[in-house]
Amino acid sequence: MPILAIQVLDNGISSTHTMTRSLIPPTSLAHTHPSNMTLISNDPSWWPYIDAHFSFSYWIVAAGVVVAYDWVLTVGQEIELIWRQRWSLMTVLYLVIRYIGIFYSVVNVLGNILDYIINWTNVVMAAMLGVIMIARLYAMYQGSRTMLIFLVIIFLAVNIACVVLGVITLKTIVWEEVILSGIRLCDYSYEGDVQLLISMVWMLNTIWEVFALCLSVWIAVKHFRDLRRLGLSTGSTIGDCFRVLMKSHVLYFASFAGVTCLELIYLSPVVSNSNSIGSRILNGFFSVFTFVQMFVLGPRLILSVREYHAKLVAGSDADTSLNSIVFQEHVHISTSGTV
Repeated sequence: MPILAIQVLDNGISSTHTMTRSLIPPTSLAHTHPSNMTLISNDPSWWPYIDAHFSFSYWIVAAGVVVAYDWVLTVGQEIELIWRQRWSLMTVLYLVIRYIGIFYSVVNVLGNILDYIINWTNVVMAAMLGVIMIARLYAMYQGSRTMLIFLVIIFLAVNIACVVLGVITLKTIVWEEVILSGIRLCDYSYEGDVQLLISMVWMLNTIWEVFALCLSVWIAVKHFRDLRRLGLSTGSTIGDCFRVLMKSHVLYFASFAGVTCLELIYLSPVVSNSNSIGSRILNGFFSVFTFVQMFVLGPRLILSVREYHAKLVAGSDADTSLNSIVFQEHVHISTSGTV
């Protein structure tokens, strides 16, 4: 998504802002610097707009603090359940998402030239979270190769389409420098309906998330019914594991749904072209929820399962019963290895 970066020349305070509109200074109040074609305006009518960007920087800082605070809360579990365990694909995904999240927070607060990196980081994070979801569903469906192939096909179709739409969107954007009342902004203009392209990306990701949630709910309900019907002695252990999976999945999906709703509301011209207090608050909450969804709840999709598995192994000999859930990398591997 396009990023608007703003930097204060006097004291170096900077922030980044996800936007879908361009700043076009009034022609009667702006002039072009002859050396670099920079648009300059001292029109006081821009001050509320500039103030909106500064206030947004506080939301970005708050989102970064949430990510850092969650890392502090879980660093002990991370050392025990991630670093000290046998490494796997899930280990790599967890560490990448967790620590790119911290780097992403810093870049959003301080960066003003890394707009493309920020944009494509969103794409990469979405793909990694999708891989985690595929691994969880593959395990819940007892290692079904048919389900794995089906999930991979849907996943690739959605992500390839999102990448294509993202490339088209970025190609329509023309970056330029604007100085308003001594404040330098990295501004952009675009051709075509960028809001439509962005909406399509969000809708495709929403389809994938809804699809994954429905598959999770269906297999969980089916499994609980089978356990109740058969009255297995190990049913409570496996059932509890499914509850852990569903709890983290539903919480993650709820956050994604909230972020999507806020983004679609913000894409409305009435909201995106407004500098009102309500618009600022909406965009601020969107940023915080986005950080939480990707960099807090994303890693917890892995951490919650490994924590449950560790408690189970430490408290009983029920580890063998978990092998039937097929959280595995070869044929049968426990939850601590893959998820």
